[in-house]
Amino acid sequence: MRAKIQAFGRFLSGMVMPNIGAFIAWGLITAFFIPTGWTPNEHLGKLVGPMITYLLPLLIGYTGGKMVHDVRGGVVGAVATMGVIVGSDIPMFMGAMIMGPLGGYVIKKVDEALKDRIPAGFEMLVNNFSAGIVGMIVTILAYSAIGPVVLGLNKVLAAGVQAIVNMGLLPLASIFIEPGKILFLNNAINHGILGPLGVAEVAQKGKSIFFLLETNPGPGLGVLLAYWLVGKGMAKQSAPGAIIIHFFGGIHEIYFPYVLMNPILVIAVILGGAAGVFTFAALGAGLVATPSPGSIFAEIAMAPKGGLIPVLAGIALSALVSFLVSSLLLKRFAQDEEDLDAAKQMVSQLKGGRAHEVTKRPKIRKIVFACDGGMGSSAMGASVLRRKIKEAGLDIEVVHTAINEIPEDADIVITHRELTARAKAKVPGAEHVSIETFVNNPIYDELVDRLKK
Repeated sequence: MRAKIQAFGRFLSGMVMPNIGAFIAWGLITAFFIPTGWTPNEHLGKLVGPMITYLLPLLIGYTGGKMVHDVRGGVVGAVATMGVIVGSDIPMFMGAMIMGPLGGYVIKKVDEALKDRIPAGFEMLVNNFSAGIVGMIVTILAYSAIGPVVLGLNKVLAAGVQAIVNMGLLPLASIFIEPGKILFLNNAINHGILGPLGVAEVAQKGKSIFFLLETNPGPGLGVLLAYWLVGKGMAKQSAPGAIIIHFFGGIHEIYFPYVLMNPILVIAVILGGAAGVFTFAALGAGLVATPSPGSIFAEIAMAPKGGLIPVLAGIALSALVSFLVSSLLLKRFAQDEEDLDAAKQMVSQLKGGRAHEVTKRPKIRKIVFACDGGMGSSAMGASVLRRKIKEAGLDIEVVHTAINEIPEDADIVITHRELTARAKAKVPGAEHVSIETFVNNPIYDELVDRLKK
């Protein structure tokens, strides 16, 4: 069940994460140019509405279709998304997440049915018209049937969320969000659920608290500070480096093993998260777009004019509560010598990982790290290996990318084990290395030694 939830969440977030740059661009335009922005500008402010109504849903629809059936799927997915956009009066992110993959799936099945049945010389004609006809049909379906249903569901969901906010129960969301993050559902929660809700709220109020619920680095910071100050062994020694990666780099996955070492610490992150949400709500905090990654720098950049202090206050209080509770729990329940490696192994098991596997290949010119979005753990792993490659004096390019955008000229592709099958399908001719953690992995040194020889 957990694996299915993770796969579904990964699929949802996979439609949004490649387009985060566009969301941030829209958020910055909103923050600067709307009437209550940093530098109000009526002319430039006209960009805000069309971008949220058309650009962002179409990008999501295209990406969802492309995930199912490459570029043809993306094109039909975008066309189908236009049906739900025109058929509603709100930003159709939920509709885009439905119609994008659906359009890609339909054209994929049509292409499979027509395969080997097209007369020679008519391939381009049939391919273009089949995509056009399918696009027309699914767009009409979206406009007349699916759009109204999604619009109704969206209104029910928005009403439910607003009721929770009105009753002051939003801090209770941390009971689900913080453990969900530890189980690697963070991208699904943030980009698949909270992000679309936040964008819709920004269109009405100019900011949204939903962008702060999952991305708040405070709870994780509190745990890492507690390990640094009252922890023992390897966990205590590695915590300062993890704080930099987590708080300033925005890679929240770095603190998950520290919680799993002592699962009782999930109480600390829940209470820290709830304290932060309570503070955000009480002070009227909100952001104009998703801060991705969840770095303190991104949180500051996405704060609206006059809204920085409430954001920082919520982060600080959540870190303080998480730190105090974590410190008490570590003193009460800590083992004589925490085993960070065992916790990292637990993280790998949660993500479906086992031991790494390597299929050797000669002549290495490009090494590619790949993950879901190509921005978080893969970027961190690529940075570490790139430094080792440079120190070894090797002329090898090391890059990071999303799993669906691995370049064809990759010689070695490094992914988490659960993503290796997808990576092999993308570039079957490359050497594939499956790993369990992107941090402090001994396979990096093994790989460099092998390449030197």
